[in-house]
Amino acid sequence: MNIPTSSKPRIVIIGGGFAGIALAKKLRNKNVQVVLLDKHNYHTFQPLLYQVATGGLEAGSIAYPIRKVIQEYRDFYFRLTSVKEIDTKEQKVISEIGDLHYDYLVIATGSKTNYFGNKEIERYSMSMKTIPQSLNIRSLILENFEQAVLLKDETERNLLINFVLVGAGPTGVELAGALAEMKKAILQKDYPDLDISKMEINLIQSNDRVLNTMSEKSSAEAEKFLTDLGVKVWKNIRVTNYDGRTITTNTDLTFETATVIWTAGVQGAAIRGLDAKSLVERVERIRVNEFNQVKGYENIFAIGDIASMETKEYPQGHPMMAQPAMQQGKLLGDNLVQLIGGRIMKPFEYNDKGSMATIGRNLAVVDLPKYHFSGVFAWFVWMFVHLFSLIGFKNKAVVFTNWVYNYIRFDREGRLIVRPYKKRSFTTFTSDEI
Repeated sequence: MNIPTSSKPRIVIIGGGFAGIALAKKLRNKNVQVVLLDKHNYHTFQPLLYQVATGGLEAGSIAYPIRKVIQEYRDFYFRLTSVKEIDTKEQKVISEIGDLHYDYLVIATGSKTNYFGNKEIERYSMSMKTIPQSLNIRSLILENFEQAVLLKDETERNLLINFVLVGAGPTGVELAGALAEMKKAILQKDYPDLDISKMEINLIQSNDRVLNTMSEKSSAEAEKFLTDLGVKVWKNIRVTNYDGRTITTNTDLTFETATVIWTAGVQGAAIRGLDAKSLVERVERIRVNEFNQVKGYENIFAIGDIASMETKEYPQGHPMMAQPAMQQGKLLGDNLVQLIGGRIMKPFEYNDKGSMATIGRNLAVVDLPKYHFSGVFAWFVWMFVHLFSLIGFKNKAVVFTNWVYNYIRFDREGRLIVRPYKKRSFTTFTSDEI
């Protein structure tokens, strides 16, 4: 990887997400050599991916170059690569561009979509964890409508303009609300030769309420906002299969659609090489102690979504969200300096600052430790928190300007097919491929 040798301890960080960037900032100009590895050269602000997918924002406004973050850090290096495996005996990471020795290793690889082993759903549905995936969804949505205006058969036309979102967590709820607003204010103007009233937005949830990690009050408010916008909310229904055209469920209910967006679950983006006992089966998260040390290793750490720190309050690990990731990254930066200096590390304690979700224009729900509120004020709080959390003044300014424009004009000017995307359909596969 062409990293200079150094007398300083080398800390290798795998992943430039919320956790990895928070850690990198804490290690700035410390008496260590740091190497940050990521398969993208930018940090993605994932909470706003749904706005890229629905044309509210351009991709560049929620991405920030990793090299710009670290450009003034001494003895700090970035390499663009995917890590294939960790060799814990030789203390090195094995990547696409070569091997690298570490003194201390931090795994901050985040999470990926969990299809729960269903290969058919994985093959034919869309996920939204990265900017390329969001751009694919945006292109597919717009291409569906462009194709729909060419069709005379109503059944085939409706197939293209019906959307099913599986999973009613924050991502599913926010995406459903954004699609509903597009239907209400934009698509009917863009496609006057289509009967946009036939467009359906179905949100399927396997348990009895949307946003089930938030308070019951916020959950009920969010569902009301969605139904008022025209979203069909289906609860206590589990999707069992999707063949590119028909969704089957554990009930008699089926859905005919060309577009399924899967937001029903996530799992850790694990890397090969760790002892199997260190991994939590099914969710692929890495077991860590109160210092984020991987169980069974003294110099390997895991932070963020990939880490499962089991406590009394969080027996299945902390929520896979930005706040726990950033807090763990910040504390680990201090702890690594303490560890290298032979001092005692501080155990991690999660400070739950609350959670929130936006459903649409003037519609949001916010849960704070002592307060729950919704509506216009919650929407402004949501906007302020997300603007403040973005990296870089330019990104903040661009996003704010876009939001103001979209609010005044009730428009989304990012609805451009800049990279055409053709989704696999059931008919494109031979029997051997299926």
